[in-house]
Amino acid sequence: MKKDFKLTDPKKAPARQVDFVKHEISKYIARERRKTLQSGSEFWDFDCKFGKDKESALVIHVAEINKAIDQVFLSGAEQFYIEVLARPGYRVKKK
Repeated sequence: MKKDFKLTDPKKAPARQVDFVKHEISKYIARERRKTLQSGSEFWDFDCKFGKDKESALVIHVAEINKAIDQVFLSGAEQFYIEVLARPGYRVKKK
């Protein structure tokens, strides 16, 4: 998913629009996790980037997406860019 989301909608309150965006992103992540894994991989991992636009997007962890959306909403921005790409993950044994 590579997408610009708008936090303003004339038919919705801003807080409801933020909830809608968070829900759409979580649906995408859940849908990707349901896909069958490649042989040898143990889980789906996600490469995420977040920013006000594509050029200023920074790498974040998938667990930090909702916090980043809240920060953008509180700063008063009208839109943001998010990139969430699934890739097979492999567990690393600790020594």
